[in-house]
Amino acid sequence: MEPNKASRKKSRHDQPVERAGDATRVVVIVPALTRTRGGEGNLRDPQARLEEAVGLAAAIELHVAYAGVVTLGQIRPATYIGTGKVEEIAGIVKSEEAGVVFVDCALSPVQQRNLEKEWAAKVIDRTGLILEIFGARARTKEGTLQVELAHLNYQRSRLVRS
Repeated sequence: MEPNKASRKKSRHDQPVERAGDATRVVVIVPALTRTRGGEGNLRDPQARLEEAVGLAAAIELHVAYAGVVTLGQIRPATYIGTGKVEEIAGIVKSEEAGVVFVDCALSPVQQRNLEKEWAAKVIDRTGLILEIFGARARTKEGTLQVELAHLNYQRSRLVRS
């Protein structure tokens, strides 16, 4: 499933996800906590979450180069996932020449920035990808404006670094 090398395009961190004809390569990561505070673990099967995440990425015509589940014992404040997994995923991103990494969870602005630095790729969390999907599918002027307002509200705390 190797796409034509001419169709690959590196995305920049400050630009929206590119879609349609250029089929941006994406790495999909689903973090799965082994246990939660109540000790009961994740309620949804990680493989089902992975399938859903791949479907979300495909909804805006991103080419999924790699998809995987990352098990976590606890959430790290700086990167959400541990340093060993961050380095492992950095190797995958580089080898797959992916311009985007979709992490299927809610990342803080600091976590997103730190992961972008480590992986040298644009990092999108679940909320960001869903906003991209709504933006791509908005048909009316009012719908487009509502999605743009939601996206700006989401980006407000992430614009400090710019």
